[in-house]
Amino acid sequence: MASGGRRAEIFRRLDEFRHHYRDLILAKYPKIPRRVSGYANLDHLMPERGFNVARALVGTEGTCVTILRATLNLVPSPRHRVLVIIGFEDVYTAADAVPDVLAFGPIGLEGIDQLLVEFILKKHLHTEDVKILPAGGGWLVAEFGGDTVDAAIAKANPLAEEFQRRGMEAKLLKEPEQQAKLWDVREAGLAATAHVPGWPETYPGWEDSAVRREDLGRYLRELKALYRKYGYDASVYGHFGDGLVHCRVPFDLRTEAGLANWQRFLDEAADLVVRHGGSLSGEHGDGQARAALLEKMYGPELMQVFREFKAIWDPGAKMNPGKLIDPFPPTSNLRVGPTYQPPSVPTYFFYPEDHHSFARATRRCVGIGACRRRDSSKSVMCPSYMATNEEKHSTRGRARLLFEMLHGGPIDDLWRSTEVEEALDLCLGCKGCKSDCPVQVDMATYKAEFRAHHYKRRLRPRAAYSMGLIYEWSRLGGSAPWLANALFRWPGLSSLSKRIGGIAPQRQMPRYARQTFAQWFLRRGERANGKPVMLWPDTFNNYFRPQTAIAATRFLEGLGYSVTIPDRPLCCGRPLYDWGMLDRAKALWQRTFDAMTPAIKLGIPIIGLEPACVSAFRDELPNLFPGHEYAERLSHQTVFLTEFLDRHAADEQLGRISGSALVQLHCHHHAVLSPESEQHVLDRLGLDYDVMKSGCCGMAGSFGFEKGKYDISIAAAERALLPMIRNADAATIVLANGFSCREQIEQCTGRQTKHVAELLADAVGVTS
Repeated sequence: MASGGRRAEIFRRLDEFRHHYRDLILAKYPKIPRRVSGYANLDHLMPERGFNVARALVGTEGTCVTILRATLNLVPSPRHRVLVIIGFEDVYTAADAVPDVLAFGPIGLEGIDQLLVEFILKKHLHTEDVKILPAGGGWLVAEFGGDTVDAAIAKANPLAEEFQRRGMEAKLLKEPEQQAKLWDVREAGLAATAHVPGWPETYPGWEDSAVRREDLGRYLRELKALYRKYGYDASVYGHFGDGLVHCRVPFDLRTEAGLANWQRFLDEAADLVVRHGGSLSGEHGDGQARAALLEKMYGPELMQVFREFKAIWDPGAKMNPGKLIDPFPPTSNLRVGPTYQPPSVPTYFFYPEDHHSFARATRRCVGIGACRRRDSSKSVMCPSYMATNEEKHSTRGRARLLFEMLHGGPIDDLWRSTEVEEALDLCLGCKGCKSDCPVQVDMATYKAEFRAHHYKRRLRPRAAYSMGLIYEWSRLGGSAPWLANALFRWPGLSSLSKRIGGIAPQRQMPRYARQTFAQWFLRRGERANGKPVMLWPDTFNNYFRPQTAIAATRFLEGLGYSVTIPDRPLCCGRPLYDWGMLDRAKALWQRTFDAMTPAIKLGIPIIGLEPACVSAFRDELPNLFPGHEYAERLSHQTVFLTEFLDRHAADEQLGRISGSALVQLHCHHHAVLSPESEQHVLDRLGLDYDVMKSGCCGMAGSFGFEKGKYDISIAAAERALLPMIRNADAATIVLANGFSCREQIEQCTGRQTKHVAELLADAVGVTS
């Protein structure tokens, strides 16, 4: 303070402040571990707490200062952990038992209720993992840690034994894999309670209250009764060891009557939590949603103390106005409220999971941020964010932009928005978010929808016509492969062709095969008789890698199947979706319906070899043609090769193969198809293999070929995939089914790849 200036003035006033209000602050603050509401840490200014100004500012939500940097205190993390799961009759009796469980000294204690489990099953989030829960209608999960596994078990065993003596089922989970399954169930809470099929939309309007741990059971009973009074219901789960309850509630925020009901509920809920000596918020803070209720918790005297504390830092009241101090009403400034009227826009896709509404689809993201991963150890999502670390290139950022586009602010040019196009341009269309996003945001579909409107009656980038129309060009190139290859092999022609086509100059273009698969198929001799199957000759395996389709044909015929192909060239239109050429895509599907009517009516299995193409049958097709008989039947009849073999081939028919392999799972295979079937087949072959946790290869169809995308494409591949392959033994098989995956690997490492069809042909001794 001796140095003078603004800093000295602040510290002088803080010193006066703490002495003046010491007794009031210490007397009125709730005595609970999860006290977050209001200016909840002013007691750290007291002499006995070390006059810790930094701690006093924690949780002030930007209303006092902007944090430029912070030094954190770390606590030791146990090297080994085990879990004890206890099943109770219901969540209330589980909450009643919290003090008893805490007496055993766990380092963490979580609660789960039956409704959360029902939501998880209804949304197909972790259906297998849920089976790890013991019998019951409510559960406590206690975590113990130690320097060794045995030390952790020694701490956990007494708890399990005690509750087993009480007649309850208590499981001790020692293996990390089992523990991960249980944590997946608990961490699914926010995702499971959002967008539940058959339920109204839920919101975080009362999502993290906290009470004294010994009161938790009584609080939950009264909270659920309050829900019923207002016509609500919600799952209750959370950090029960800290007395904290999470929930998303189906408030009606779209009508004035619903808002009034919500306001009355908030008033009573605040009174309830205060009666139990608790905090309106135990984790997320108050912001605008609960700040108007703070006087119920702290009283008018402490609220005036808060105002004076803010004035020390922000005398002009410019820092985050309307939050915590003199707040806006909770019913104002709502993202989705009575005035929210998004335009009813015609769309190409049907959006069945979102009540056939693109606007509702853009609201699917609830901000969890699982897309902001730095690695692919657990998921494919989101390769563009992993490469750029920019929010606008995350699934969440793109979803927010699309919402604002429909909402009309700050983006006000709807489908013509250059900001949205810029954000979507680096979306690889991998569909990782469709499976890995906890609320199944499907950004690849949203990108196709947006671009269909954005470029309507406008020229698209050059790559849209060179790569998006690859099916059309391949029909020409396949008829004169030597000429087509020359265009991209002769130095002068290659540079010119790439420039005209909007293709990255660093890329090698795939070579057209001398003979297409369809040509080979029609010219070959005697064919096997047996149960019919139809092989789908996709553009890539027909024109560029026919040996893959030949291997599949010979392998299937070796199993006794009679293999046929369509009587004319067809395409699923996969490259068109990236560019929003949905009118063309629908026309191609109509052509497919006409050509394949007999096979569709007979229910003949359609076997695909390119995961991206099979995913188009499974995903885009029914979404573009809702209720269309042929579309639905074709979608169900089409399977990937290993899906078919997993169901229909006996072990002895698959053969055996020795050696080791690295497996690059195609993103669409991961997101839409059945990667488990692939692994089952590889297991039955006896192959020693590892599925690389490498995420998207970065080529992603045409993405990696496009001018301006090369660096992002390579960055995605170099993050994990390419180093793994370079470090592998030369004898290791590199197994990749996706055409783009194979191109990326071969162009960047020089290693040859195999398709699973080629591997199977090798296993039974037939050649392609």
